[in-house]
Amino acid sequence: MLEIDVKPYEIEVFFDGGCPLCVREIGMLRRWDRHGKIRFTDIDAPEFRAEDFGKTHEALMAQMHGRLPDGTWIQGVEVFRRLYQAVGFGPVVFLSRLPVISQTLDLGYMLFARNRLRLTGRCEGDSCRVKTTTKPFKV
Repeated sequence: MLEIDVKPYEIEVFFDGGCPLCVREIGMLRRWDRHGKIRFTDIDAPEFRAEDFGKTHEALMAQMHGRLPDGTWIQGVEVFRRLYQAVGFGPVVFLSRLPVISQTLDLGYMLFARNRLRLTGRCEGDSCRVKTTTKPFKV
């Protein structure tokens, strides 16, 4: 059963626990999150149900998603900014918001997100598309 975390947090990150690159970055963020400001939700966990969050599995797999305590959803590079802000990298986050840097990061992330399955060796057959079936809920 999915456990509900009631600790206060600054951001909840929805990450793909089946993605080696994602797992590496999330592991690093977990180590740096000494004050528990991040809630980590693995969308690849057998008990995870995207519908419980008002999203589809496909949408969550297409790009990084985060949710703020007030329920506001954020996506893409902004999620990373909020994560790194939460663990104390404010100056780097500030730099990432500068116009040319911000546009470059947005473009780079968009290209990565589109090709993430191929880059991490997770293509199935001739397809690198995100699966369109939802995972069954296990009790």
